[in-house]
Amino acid sequence: MAFRYIVFNKPYGVLSQFTDEGTGHPTLKDYIPIPSVYAAGRLDRDSEGLLLLTDDGKVISQLTHPRGHAQKVYWVQVEGTPTPGKLEQLERGLVIQGRTTLPCEVRLLSDPGLPPRVKPISPHGPTSWIEIKIQEGKKRQIRHMTASVDLFTLRIIRVAIDFLQLGDLPVGGWRELSPLEIQKLRTMN
Repeated sequence: MAFRYIVFNKPYGVLSQFTDEGTGHPTLKDYIPIPSVYAAGRLDRDSEGLLLLTDDGKVISQLTHPRGHAQKVYWVQVEGTPTPGKLEQLERGLVIQGRTTLPCEVRLLSDPGLPPRVKPISPHGPTSWIEIKIQEGKKRQIRHMTASVDLFTLRIIRVAIDFLQLGDLPVGGWRELSPLEIQKLRTMN
């Protein structure tokens, strides 16, 4: 049996699952007509960007477990000023809900020029973009991290999972991985 591997550019407001469980929100089923694939990790409804879907349980496990060391890269629009001290705090790790996050990489970004989000953002002050690279992915972790240094998260876009890049895949678009990408994915440590 051949496994399926799909990269999807998840829009804002879409659930990272195939059923809405009565919520009325759009789901993966509204975009991807392939049965029996599952998200390897999730993006919350308010987050956007790269989502990998597969029916390969081994790959799902290695990408979602922190021991797999799969780095996830996020572009985060925040309200407030990300001072060097705040960026350093994010990098070192923070205590969130009684647990310290792993150290990560953080840097200030210039405006990435992304298309506007479906639901417009109305900030109350200046906004900035930062890039955060993490190897874990606890529920709403990026939002909790930025809030703990007084930066209110306005928008999150995952742009990479390890070597897989969102690139120019349109919002709501998906594609199958190439044979080379599948080979790299299956041999990740």
